[in-house]
Order: sequence, then structure tokens, then C-alpha cells
Amino acid sequence: MSVILPGATIGILGGGQLGRMTALAARSMGYRVHVLDPDAECAAAAVADRCVTAPFDDTDAARDLARQCDVITLEIEQIATAVIDAAGTHAPARPGAHVVGVVQDRARQKQWLERHGFPLGAYRAVNSASDIADAVRAFGECFVKSCRGGYDGRSQVLVKEADAAGDAWRALGERPAVAERALSLAAELSVMVARRPGGAGGGETRVFPIALNHHERQVLSWSVLPAPLPRPVLQQATQIGRGIAEQLALEGLLAVELFLTASGDLFVNELAPRPHNSFHSTERACVTSQFEQLTRAVCDLPLGDTSVVRPAAIVNVFGDLWTGDAKPPPPFDAALTDPVVRLHLYGKKGARAGRKMGHISAIGGSAWDALAIARAAAKRIGVSTEDVPAQVRELGA
Repeated sequence: MSVILPGATIGILGGGQLGRMTALAARSMGYRVHVLDPDAECAAAAVADRCVTAPFDDTDAARDLARQCDVITLEIEQIATAVIDAAGTHAPARPGAHVVGVVQDRARQKQWLERHGFPLGAYRAVNSASDIADAVRAFGECFVKSCRGGYDGRSQVLVKEADAAGDAWRALGERPAVAERALSLAAELSVMVARRPGGAGGGETRVFPIALNHHERQVLSWSVLPAPLPRPVLQQATQIGRGIAEQLALEGLLAVELFLTASGDLFVNELAPRPHNSFHSTERACVTSQFEQLTRAVCDLPLGDTSVVRPAAIVNVFGDLWTGDAKPPPPFDAALTDPVVRLHLYGKKGARAGRKMGHISAIGGSAWDALAIARAAAKRIGVSTEDVPAQVRELGA
């Protein structure tokens, strides 16, 4: 019997904000939570029963964590698969190393998606400056991304001309990478799929409504849920997300980031087998949040309803608000003057420019209403965000 009932202990590999919010949801359901993270003062430490301080490649520490846990999950995919396997000798690991191994290497991830028939933009694996130059000559402008590591726009470079290939290769640390043809985008969206081991027929699966996302400087700035996009796009995105989760035999959560091109094509950007920034709105919008759903999925409990109760939006808050000479604390009370706004801070010890420190959420009569309220609240504390691109509004008209 794989059901793990409240009162048991969940181990989380990674103690960042996603681990913190998962731990809070799990604790509200009656579970104990242990985390493993290299930082003893990680965001999740304050809400966990135990924090094992160790690198993400420490198999002995993973075993130490798992010996006191009934199930293991993760909140960051940059975990050595050997660590997941080591933890799995003492408690079920959900998702397993087979999922993380596919996802954590961009080239391997794309090859897996291509092999299983999921839609991708043109790309090439590149292992030298000359490979990058060849890709630019073949595709035109390319985003070149390191195969391993990097997130929120890190470890990737836009290369416009073949002559710039050498600089790009050096900027990425001369490591294996993928070169992706730069696409003309109409919108960016994401799908969140939850899947548990059991349920009727095994592998009960639920898909959250699609999120519409907006990035600034290659980092998520705001997101709304449900995405105000044409029904055929939403249906296709849902099918893609569900199909990937089933092919991976996922146990846990899987976020699938997608590009909608100006020509109407949907392409998979990348996968994340964990909670995702673009689904923080589920805490306000949906019957079941992504964090509670992860707890349910890895403990093999019946999955919660993913229906939208009311549209919601989030705006990310970065460390820039705290940095600078003699800068006072952000005036968070100003954000909360609207009673439908909530403030979510992650308890991180050090603020720096570009680091996610929290987010603001709001609900509204429509996705656009919720976004307008969230952006206005963010502006009152000094967070400026770009408006909805005209082509995106036109898609939802």
C-alpha cells in the first residue's frame, strides 16, 4: 500500500521558497517535514521539523534524511540522481531519478521530447564555438543555453551573428549547451500536471488551468490564471502537459513551459518536476493549491480539485527593493491597502538584485482585473512591471 497518511514525515530535497511553501501546506495537513539544503538558513528551515545541511550531491546526507522520512520529494531539479537513488533506498522518491535525469540536462530533455513526439522549436546540441556558429548560420538568431544549471535567464546567451559564437561559448563556461532558434512569440504559458501512483486504474492525474506568463529580462515578472487565451490553445497545451507527465510515469508535479508563436504553433520550452513560480496563483485562484497537490500526489492521497474559484494574478518581488545605500525597508503596508491583495515573503536572509524574495497576489473578476490589482499593489512598494503586450490582449479578445 503506497498511501502515506498524515502524521508521517515528508522529506524535501531543497529548502528554497518552493520547499518552504510545500512544507507549510504539508504541515497544515498534519505531516512533519524534513529538508536537505546546502544552506542551514534556507527559506524552508524556519518551517521544517529538521534541516539536514549538505550539498545536493551528498548521498550519505540523502540517506540520513530519508531514514527518518516516509516519502521523499524535491523542490529543485538540480539534485544529483545518485542522491535521489540513495534516498530511495529508505523511502519512495517521488518524482524518481528517471524523471529528474531527463529534465536536468537540456539536451537530454529535448531529445526525450523529440523522441516521444512532443512539439519543439528547431534546436541543436552544441559542444564548441564552431557548433554555435553553425547553428546561427542554419537558424538565424539563437538562444544558447547551458545543458546543466541555470534558471531565471542565467546560463543563456542570445547570439545574433556567427561571429559572436566564441564570446557566447566563453560566457557559458565552455560547457555543453543547446542552441535554440529564436522564435517570434505571441505569448508564453505553462501547464501544471499532478500525478500520483494510485487512484482508479493507477496514475490518477489532474491538470491545473493554464497560466499566462510575462518575462522581463528573461525572468518571470507576472503571471495570471486562468490564461485568457483561445480555447483550442488551452486544450492543446493541456494535452501536451498531460501526455508528457504520463510518458514520464511522473509521481508528483510537472510544470511544462510552452511558447505560443505568432503563427499559432505551440512548442515546449522546458520542464520542471516540482512546484513552479507561474502557479503560485493557485493559492488564491484554485480549490487546491499546487503545494497541497504536491503533498497529496507524493503521499498517494486522492488529488484535489483544480478548478478556478476566482481568477488570480501574481507579481514577483525581487531583492532590488532592499539593496542600495541606506535604502529603507519596502513599504509593504502600501501594497495591502487593497483588501484583495496578499503579500508572500519567502524568509530569505540575503537580498540581492534579481533574487526572488517574494510575490504579491490578487484576485479579481477576470484575469486582467486581478493582474491590474496586483500590478498596482506592486507599484505602490516600488515594483514596476511591463503592461500586457498588445498581441497577448488580442489573443484573448
